[in-house]
Amino acid sequence: MSRFYFGGSDTSDSGDDNLPFPKPLSRAAFLTPDFDPNTFLSSLHNRHQTLEDLRAELQTRSQEINKELLDLVNENYQDFLSLGSSLHGGDEKVEEVRLGLLGFKRDVESLKGKVDERKQEVEALVKERKGIRKDIQTGRALLHVDQRLQELEQRLMISSDGADKNLKGDGDGYEPSESEEDSDEEYRGSMPTSRLQRHIQLYSYIKQMVAHIGADHPYLINQEERILRLKQTILLDLGGALKQTSGAGKQAQGRLMKLLTIYKDMGEYSEALKVLKERKV
Repeated sequence: MSRFYFGGSDTSDSGDDNLPFPKPLSRAAFLTPDFDPNTFLSSLHNRHQTLEDLRAELQTRSQEINKELLDLVNENYQDFLSLGSSLHGGDEKVEEVRLGLLGFKRDVESLKGKVDERKQEVEALVKERKGIRKDIQTGRALLHVDQRLQELEQRLMISSDGADKNLKGDGDGYEPSESEEDSDEEYRGSMPTSRLQRHIQLYSYIKQMVAHIGADHPYLINQEERILRLKQTILLDLGGALKQTSGAGKQAQGRLMKLLTIYKDMGEYSEALKVLKERKV
């Protein structure tokens, strides 16, 4: 039986029987959510109880709790057995829930299919929009090419169908304007190299635009003959100017170098050499 323990060897058994017993351990101390055995044992330092007595009391309390649990199960055993029969018909409820979930799944899949279909439609429309925008840009570029072709044809005084707007003699029948005449450019009434240079620049710009758009475009394929006619006209003008350039003077040599540079910018330097050979002959 639990009792106070003073630890003295001289204490008699009759003296121990006269001492008061410690209070039983409170059940509430074991029911706290943050129960910790070490903390609980540390709180028992003032019970003046031997370790054997404390162990015996805890064992007794454990046996009491086990007995209470067994009595509780025995008292409610019939209720546990009847629990299965009280759940009769639960399969039907589960089936209803399962069917409801299947219907919900079908609805979700249907909505997902509609969303995917709408997504594909939007992607197709975006792609079509990009194609239309590209076609518009290409159309504007083609219109720009046509405008530059017309401008160059006007400068060269030829029509789009190849007809010559101005009958040209050996000297191209060109008379320089006042704005184009200067001491360097006026050479025996022939076309100034500055004007020839502008023709080449415009022709080169047209070629760059064709390369940017794509020479395989149907419209540009139809303009190949027109562009070739412009090139031939420019080469005729250059050839006539080169043939008229003669002499060893400073003005003649300067004009000759300008004409050769124009040929080189056009990528027709070999044509210049050919004209020079013909001039020597």
